[in-house]
Amino acid sequence: MRAATFFDGEEWREGVVSLDAQARPVLHHGPAAAGTPRLDGRVIGGFTDHHVHLQLVDHAALATSCLARVHDLGGDPAALREIAVHNSGESASDSAFRGVGAPPASGSPDLCTAAPPHAVEIRYAGAFLTPPGGYPSDRAWAPAGAVREVADAAAAEAAVAELAAEGVPCLKVASNSTAGPVFPDELFRAIVRCAAAHGLPVVAHAEGPGEAQRAARLGAVRLAHAPFTERLDDEEIARQAAAVSWISTLAIHDDAARAIAVGNVARFHAAGGTVHYGTDMGNGPTPVDLNPAEVAALRAAGLDDAALLRALAPADPRRPGALLLLLPDGSTDPLDARPLTPADLKV
Repeated sequence: MRAATFFDGEEWREGVVSLDAQARPVLHHGPAAAGTPRLDGRVIGGFTDHHVHLQLVDHAALATSCLARVHDLGGDPAALREIAVHNSGESASDSAFRGVGAPPASGSPDLCTAAPPHAVEIRYAGAFLTPPGGYPSDRAWAPAGAVREVADAAAAEAAVAELAAEGVPCLKVASNSTAGPVFPDELFRAIVRCAAAHGLPVVAHAEGPGEAQRAARLGAVRLAHAPFTERLDDEEIARQAAAVSWISTLAIHDDAARAIAVGNVARFHAAGGTVHYGTDMGNGPTPVDLNPAEVAALRAAGLDDAALLRALAPADPRRPGALLLLLPDGSTDPLDARPLTPADLKV
């Protein structure tokens, strides 16, 4: 047993780390008894990747990663439901299509070597909503069922209702003018209205000149990628900082697009905008884990240790089955975090 300082997702608190009946470290909130030795380091929960594509990676590797939560933003709802059920070990009816948990995975993860298998919360938006012929309907990487083409308001209403019945937490709308047609304003607004009727926010893939600005204006509340097509002017940055959040995905771009995106994020963050860590996992050879290149890009955009931790959204380490990460004394760098092990509790 060790006294420890831990981050509950909002602030640093005091608690106690001990071993459960299965010899796994668990954390409890509250002061330690007098004389309890102190842990060498601070405890945080596993991190959140706000933009992944689980059908394009070995999702079983999440069980030994530094990630506690992932948000899939585009895939076949039926396949993602199975992934969630498989990872949770529950029946489909028990999971209600919101799987949590993951089985032990073979092989070594990218960063957190020797991590014990842990629960991973998996949430998914289901299929991309796009106009007929729109992105990514013609992409070879898009799995069958990962794209729902929407031609009019009636089709929008049907698509949104079906996805809502799947229990998705949000909708993913594609608006990529560089790769095909995009929704006209009125149809985009109709999707937003249908989504709102089901209590669902809209996340937009906005790509092409003016698309990030248009998606925000039409009601998207989150951009799946920090704008990378063009430099947004300061007035637009201020408008979006007040109304829209951005998922970073900075490291997937080539040098030119990354420079644009990093510059936009730097000004967006300085204006008070909310930045979420996300990697577009599955877009190229991305690790199924915390991505050092994405962390470095966020630092380049001016997110200091505290802001970076907020973007990574660590899960509350007190939840049952939570992954506990140990941040060494003197370090504020999430890349230094590693899984807490029983050996760390030895006196």
